[in-house]
Amino acid sequence: MFFATTPVGLRHPAYATAGRSLERFQSEAQLAGHRTACSIEQDEKSFTLRFDVPGIAKDQLIIGIEDAIVRIESKEGAPRQYKSAYELPQDIDAASSEAALEHGVLTLKLAKLVPASRVTTLTIN
Repeated sequence: MFFATTPVGLRHPAYATAGRSLERFQSEAQLAGHRTACSIEQDEKSFTLRFDVPGIAKDQLIIGIEDAIVRIESKEGAPRQYKSAYELPQDIDAASSEAALEHGVLTLKLAKLVPASRVTTLTIN
């Protein structure tokens, strides 16, 4: 690659915008290469998420659930680094949820939290 300096008088502001666009395109392209394949399905009772995480053992993964957010990351000593977070449209019941890792595919079956009814009845006087 050949780089040359441009005299100050010949610079044009459009070059700066194009440069930032190129940088943004390159960074997005790099991130796209590192994204892990994910599929999401849902039924009335649960969400099922599947991730390709080849080369990572089940004891090298941390799965955290907080309300409707699922965080998945690999531990520090894992041969591959993985870190991702997903926000689902409904809160998750962590106690009723399951995780399985088979042949490099992580499957999360996340039970939907049924909201408790807060309806109170009033007596008519």
